Amino acid sequence: MRTLLRALIDQREWQAYDVFRPQFEGAARELATIESNPGLANVSVSESTYQRWYYGAGRPHPGSRRILRHLFGHSVDELWAEAPNQATPLAHQARASHTDHHTDPGTGLHEMGRNAAMAARRAIRFAMEAERSDVGQETLSYLQDEVHRIAQIYIRVPLATILDDLTHIQDETFRLLESGHAKPSQIRDLYLLAALESGMLAKASHDLGDPQSAMMQARTAAVCADQAEHRGMSTWVRGLQSLISYWADRPEDALHYAGKGASMGADLRGSVTVWLAGLEARAAALLGDTETVHAANRRGEELRELTQTDDLDAVGGNFHFPQVRQDYYTVEACVLLGDGDASLVRRAEQAAQGFSDVNEPHWAFGDQAGAQSDLALARLYTGDLDGAVEAVQPVLDLPPNQRNAGIIGSIQRVRASLTQGPVRNALAARELREAIAVFSRRPTLALPNQPRG
Repeated sequence: MRTLLRALIDQREWQAYDVFRPQFEGAARELATIESNPGLANVSVSESTYQRWYYGAGRPHPGSRRILRHLFGHSVDELWAEAPNQATPLAHQARASHTDHHTDPGTGLHEMGRNAAMAARRAIRFAMEAERSDVGQETLSYLQDEVHRIAQIYIRVPLATILDDLTHIQDETFRLLESGHAKPSQIRDLYLLAALESGMLAKASHDLGDPQSAMMQARTAAVCADQAEHRGMSTWVRGLQSLISYWADRPEDALHYAGKGASMGADLRGSVTVWLAGLEARAAALLGDTETVHAANRRGEELRELTQTDDLDAVGGNFHFPQVRQDYYTVEACVLLGDGDASLVRRAEQAAQGFSDVNEPHWAFGDQAGAQSDLALARLYTGDLDGAVEAVQPVLDLPPNQRNAGIIGSIQRVRASLTQGPVRNALAARELREAIAVFSRRPTLALPNQPRG
């Protein structure tokens, strides 16, 4: 069966993925502006997903459905239905089509913008091919720009929107390093880029619930950081390995890597040193080591006073550890010790409040979910079941493509706490346990059915 979607794509001569993708991304940016929803602006579509759509297989997730409707002027049900008789021009059937210049005076401008974006991507591919025999500055600058772009949005958007781009630039960087054509002055920069890319892909594998692949990417990042002779990045990778171990329920390893990183970066002044202290406190909390928890948290506060922005902080995203994340880590370590009082509840409320505004530069949906889960635990320690239900609701409302492994791990702690103490037999506790169980049964990030689109 030839679907209406395929017929419209064929009519517009968008069959090639490299042609369709910028059209889709342009429509996503337009819709993000119309709906005042910045999360849509970064939605894209992988080649494999596009091919499934083109041949009528699979269905897009809600965000992509709205984008397709905006792009073609038809609902997903209509687009996936059989194309009408070809005697009726398809152009007249696309009620809000971006190619119907008579329906919207601004459509021509939008169309030109998408065509310009398509031309830009084609141009950069040409430039990179032209520089294959000798790594050029434009190629290197492009990779640097992409690394910074992805790093800064990683914590704000679903992983599916950036994963393909991230794997692509890692592959390009590896290819340039393996080619033997890089100048000596470029090799260190390329290795640093490879370390940053591998570090983000390690976090991606962790988010997907695959600690083994995450650690493989982290070890690659460590090798590349050493080759780049970038001690800050080498130190950051130890923190990453601590993070992976922490969520993989290996607290001894998490504590080891955090301590190793702290030793490596003893004289650094970037925020990575504060992160390592927070990681040490959280790992120690899982081991029930109260003394180490409080000592690490105090050290983190002292290091914060000495912090100076370095080049990793300038990259942003997961490479920067702002005060708001430090507050969240500090509370989590205290919560994990297993008890609390009104004072801890107040601190947990303040930490959660720090992630309440999506427009703040350091907002991250994963950290927000973690802070809300910690707040729920803190309230449960004081017997405030209704307050815990309220705290955890924003987490339960997350769409499937944001339910990463860390978030599921955080909310599962709440579920475990609901089976203990006087609240365990309360109706609200039973209902919340069931809601968390349903939430956690959803495929992590829903990537098998919804890659990038």
